[in-house]
Amino acid sequence: MIAAEPSRLLVSACLMGRPVRYNGSAKTVMHPLLERLNDEGRLIVVCPELSAGFSVPRPPAEITHGGDGDAVLAGAARVIEVTGGDVTDLYVAGAHAALKLAIENGCRFALLIDGSPSCGSGFIYDGSFGSKKHHGSGVTAALLRQNGIEVFAETEIAVLEQRL
Repeated sequence: MIAAEPSRLLVSACLMGRPVRYNGSAKTVMHPLLERLNDEGRLIVVCPELSAGFSVPRPPAEITHGGDGDAVLAGAARVIEVTGGDVTDLYVAGAHAALKLAIENGCRFALLIDGSPSCGSGFIYDGSFGSKKHHGSGVTAALLRQNGIEVFAETEIAVLEQRL
């Protein structure tokens, strides 16, 4: 019997120390699991926003009216920048780019930065630009889940490690 190839992990670029967030910062997570998977060549690093053509820095964006990524994908909510620009189509394009990368690399799991209108998996901001959070997923996290990829926040690495 042939042993199954170890699973690869799709991971937000900002968690790996890349300064790709809207404000040009990173949210680096140092964890033995990530170090091991990186050494084994099992990390697939992505920033959906950069994949869609956004620059760094860029205006902050939130999903409108307390919606979430599922609502955006269904056409029931939009992603709007603090400046008023509608960037929904770019967020959807970035989500599809991340999904394609995950599928091409056999990723069954993703570790994404929480709070992002793209990568948030447990909470996102409510669209008021008033720092109000609510339960929900960003566009990329929602699309990955819709396609059978398990998504974890950076605070759930211990649970992810058990699943791997």
